[in-house]
Amino acid sequence: MNAPTNIQIISGPDGAPAFVVIPYAEYVANHPQEDLIPNEVVGYMVKEDLTAVGAWRKHLNLTQAEVASRIGITQAAYAQQEQAAKPRKATLDKIAHAFGIHRDLLDL
Repeated sequence: MNAPTNIQIISGPDGAPAFVVIPYAEYVANHPQEDLIPNEVVGYMVKEDLTAVGAWRKHLNLTQAEVASRIGITQAAYAQQEQAAKPRKATLDKIAHAFGIHRDLLDL
C-alpha cells in the first residue's frame, strides 16, 4: 500500500521497529487532554525545584491563599501540603479539583 502518511517508523539497532513518530496535532486529536503536562509545569519543577502541586499552582497563576480558600484550609496549611513529598490522596484530589485538572497530573 502506497498511501501517503505522516507517520514515521524508526528502527532500532537490530532493524526492528522501535519507535513511531506522528505529527503533534494528530497526537493531540487522538489523545486525552488530561494526560498532557504543559512544558512550563515541568520547567518549574526542574528549574525552581517545585513539587508538581507548586508547579501547577504557579502555571495557573494562583496564589497559595487562593488555592487554600478553594479547598477550605488556611494558607499555611496549604503551603505545607504544597511542600509535602507525599501528600494524602484525598488532599491531592481536592487540590486537583481546585486547579481544574485531572488528579493524575499531580503524580509526577
